[in-house]
Amino acid sequence: MGLGDLYREVLLGHYRAPRNRGRIEAASFSASDENPLCGDEVSVFGRVEGDLVAEVKFEARGCVICVASASMMTEAARGKTLGEARALVAAVEGLVEGKGDVEGDLAALSGVKDYPGRTRCATLPWTTLAKGIEEYARRRQDKPRRGEIHQPRAEPWEEGR
Repeated sequence: MGLGDLYREVLLGHYRAPRNRGRIEAASFSASDENPLCGDEVSVFGRVEGDLVAEVKFEARGCVICVASASMMTEAARGKTLGEARALVAAVEGLVEGKGDVEGDLAALSGVKDYPGRTRCATLPWTTLAKGIEEYARRRQDKPRRGEIHQPRAEPWEEGR
């Protein structure tokens, strides 16, 4: 069995028996995106505790690469800090473009670099995760802390008044 066959088996294994498929009812963040070129649709749900991604689930309708990538993403992101999860997204994007290296099952996505038309299939779950994390971080930043009164931010032309 060659390396390509091994990678293909990993992808098929995650496609046939996806890990962490479903919704998180009390999710800290959720995000959805699609690839209109091939019809892939992905929704990612995450629960954050402190600064850790405690749980990640997904719902997807799409090709083998997209669903397998989403399954691998949920396993890889769980237990990471928000910063580590963002770095993991960047690492996978680089891997798929042939500009990086990762370990474990994620390495199976490296074969996508030979098929540029499938890059978006592999990265869609990851960019959707990043979108959810960024939205969560933005909401957390804008949320007043206990005992604070939330003051709306001044528009740039109003500063200094």
